[in-house]
Amino acid sequence: MPSYYPVYLNLKGRRCVIIGGGAEAERKVNGLLECSALVTVISPKATIALHDLANRGFIDWVSREYQTGDLEGVFLAIAENDKPVVYMEVAREAERRGVLLNVVDTTNLCSFIAPAIVRRGDVTFAISTSGLSPALARRLKEELSESPVLRWADMADMVAEVRLALQRKGVRPDPERWQECMDEELLELFHGGRREEAKERLLHMLQEQPRSTQEIRS
Repeated sequence: MPSYYPVYLNLKGRRCVIIGGGAEAERKVNGLLECSALVTVISPKATIALHDLANRGFIDWVSREYQTGDLEGVFLAIAENDKPVVYMEVAREAERRGVLLNVVDTTNLCSFIAPAIVRRGDVTFAISTSGLSPALARRLKEELSESPVLRWADMADMVAEVRLALQRKGVRPDPERWQECMDEELLELFHGGRREEAKERLLHMLQEQPRSTQEIRS
């Protein structure tokens, strides 16, 4: 198996094509739309939900089988078609045009694989088993979705506000200092409904000189 390089793609305004119109294609389309991609579905048949998205103008639906040339000007493609001859042709065109390609359940033809995703607000966790076991990736996703560690993800907006305030002051704490200051007391303040108090505490602590540094200088 290849060793995959994890990356998050900015798909806003980029053309993405789904070859296929089944349940898996529907899930992929929803994920792409969440990222503001320009989505085209190519399939003679499509689910009711995909019909609805096309009728409302959220996606383009080309009601026919894939044809060579369909990937021209495309940034990313996903093939859900269950006909080997079709997804082999798609893979060849994607390779020729330099299009990122995922072929569902056919890892050897993929230039990228889709991880299992856990979202909590603006925080996203991507889980991959390098294509070895989608079932394991899903199990890990389910476990993580219920994990108390996601309580930290709820604080993303507040932490971003603190970071911006520090930047405006020209203060840039190192990563270790951030970790020291993001403690359980901060978490309890935030989830106890005392958001502003938590924010001020974090801002104050990050501007303080670390105790270990004070001791060395003294």
